[in-house]
Amino acid sequence: MNTAEIKLDLFRKIDSLKESDLEKVYNKFIALLSTTSYELSKAEKAAIDEALEASKEGHTYTREEVMEEARQKYPNLNFLNEESSLE
Repeated sequence: MNTAEIKLDLFRKIDSLKESDLEKVYNKFIALLSTTSYELSKAEKAAIDEALEASKEGHTYTREEVMEEARQKYPNLNFLNEESSLE
């Protein structure tokens, strides 16, 4: 297959996806094509450090508890479903 055929085949496969599957593929594809590594902000680093410290102190939460709080705090955020978050 030459480059043009590969691009056309890829386009056709992407074009035939259902919306939910397209979102999953899009995020993975963009991550794959990303050439730069992600740098955490100071706020993100502080939040991670805070969570690690809380964990050391025995303050842990289930995934369900975290997801429920996140959904309440960020209702407009598009959360991944259970299957895609485990891939």
